[in-house]
Amino acid sequence: MIKTFRYLKPYILSILFIFILVAARALLDLALPNYMGQIFDRANDGFSGIIPVPEARTEILYLALQMLGITLASITVTIAGGFLESRVSAKYAKKLREEVYKKIEQFSLTEIDEITVSSLITRTTNDIQTVQMSVNMLLRMVILTPFMAVGAITMALSKQPSLSMILVASISALIILLATVFILTVPKFGKMQKLVDKQNLVTRENLKGLKVVRAYNMESFQKEKVSKVADDSRKLNIFVNRIFTIMWPGASLIMGFTGLAMAYFAVKTGIVTVNSQFTGGDLSALIQYSNRTIMSFMMLTNILISIPRASISAKRIMEVIDKPIVIQNSKDPIVLPENIEGLIEFKDVYFQYPGSEEPVLSNINFTAKPNEVTAFIGSTGSGKSTLINLLPRLYDITSGEILIDGISIKEIELNSLYEHIGYVPQKGNLFKGTIQSNIGFSDLATEESIKKAAKIAQAEDFILNYEKQYNQEITQGGSNVSGGQRQRLSIARALASQAKILIFDDSFSALDFKTDKNLRKAIRENIEATILIVAQRINTIKDADQIIVLDQGKIVGIGKHHELLKNCPIYLEIAQSQLSEEEL
Repeated sequence: MIKTFRYLKPYILSILFIFILVAARALLDLALPNYMGQIFDRANDGFSGIIPVPEARTEILYLALQMLGITLASITVTIAGGFLESRVSAKYAKKLREEVYKKIEQFSLTEIDEITVSSLITRTTNDIQTVQMSVNMLLRMVILTPFMAVGAITMALSKQPSLSMILVASISALIILLATVFILTVPKFGKMQKLVDKQNLVTRENLKGLKVVRAYNMESFQKEKVSKVADDSRKLNIFVNRIFTIMWPGASLIMGFTGLAMAYFAVKTGIVTVNSQFTGGDLSALIQYSNRTIMSFMMLTNILISIPRASISAKRIMEVIDKPIVIQNSKDPIVLPENIEGLIEFKDVYFQYPGSEEPVLSNINFTAKPNEVTAFIGSTGSGKSTLINLLPRLYDITSGEILIDGISIKEIELNSLYEHIGYVPQKGNLFKGTIQSNIGFSDLATEESIKKAAKIAQAEDFILNYEKQYNQEITQGGSNVSGGQRQRLSIARALASQAKILIFDDSFSALDFKTDKNLRKAIRENIEATILIVAQRINTIKDADQIIVLDQGKIVGIGKHHELLKNCPIYLEIAQSQLSEEEL
């Protein structure tokens, strides 16, 4: 957790001021028992006739006004300190979220696969909130609690050392109780955070696959899955809360017995008598100081328990922030010129997923020329999507070389590389906003390029049918448009970026044959770029300038449609499964 404190450096002056306010609050609170004891003594003197009643009333009123002034000052200091504590802890949490999000944006798919999306969500929400609450409490308690405990013990000893030994015995009993609680609960906090991760994972999986679950009538199975994770979390939380529930009554019992023991032994041993120097008011103040001491230890325990819990959350946060980036710029990255040709070369490329025993891609060699369409086809799991994901460096190759205009992509500055690539994933992903903001997602998109891209992507017709047209609202994930519309808007987004390299990862699958054909024709006639298409349908790629056939991660055929029908058995087999004899 200490590593996260570096994000508190900008607020050092505010923190010092908070500590001063907290110390002032502690001093003011420690003064109150003495005043209460004096009021008790003045009242006793008035009732006993030691001093006249009017004089006793005047003194009591004067002491009460002093107590009121101290209380008001303490309230003011507490409010001011609380405001600053909340402000500093909120800014600290904001900075942590910014750093985590900034780091996640740099992650490749390798890091995201390793940590998992559900865990990243938990770390940016639940874990940061836990750390924020702990810092808020620490800013208040780290000075207040020790100050109150030491001050109260000192004041108690100065009042009556003999009776204060009872307080020492009570504190020893309290420490044993708190140590037991600490030992039983702290190891459970790590498990609790992991269960939150698991709950997020199961819930996210269930919600994303809701249609599939209903289609297969598996609601009861999924419900049982969610219930099991929730039940594990419930049992663990109940166990921890039961332990904490025992702690507070136990402390209250010790506090009550301490006051009772002090009063009993004060009378029994003759420390408090009618004319003794140690008065009933002093005994009252002593009991109040003992109560403050015990409460301080209880608050200290809360800190000691919250720190390990926050430390686990802080460790998970710092695992993200401090995680080495697998894919990053070289020492002297090359910035590509604005008007690149877009010549792509794969030379002896091998790729193996981390932890995998066998390479997914082996000995990949081909060239994709500018203003031509290079298509990839193959059976499921042949490595098509993996191959094109290597070009924008979503994954880094294990060996070999990928070149753009003769420059290795590892030498190209990442932002420069991304600017020249328009990428359409298998599943079109839209963002909450408008149609215009989604198509014009790239900084390089203009109003003209947005409308041109929509027309080429065959999206203009349905866009103009909306009342607000390009200002039509899109919900998160594009759930208010159909699959085909979502795919066309995703394609339009890539085209609007005016990139010289366009990647379509099975991006035409949700389109009907007519729309597919018109879209590809419009791209051919209007777009000058190196185009890479992954497809499952022969009709989508048969007019490509170059078709690359993959099988088990290896290239088994390169050529045009009619050439591959003659010399590539795997391509012929795929074609025969999709096309009639006449079409072949």
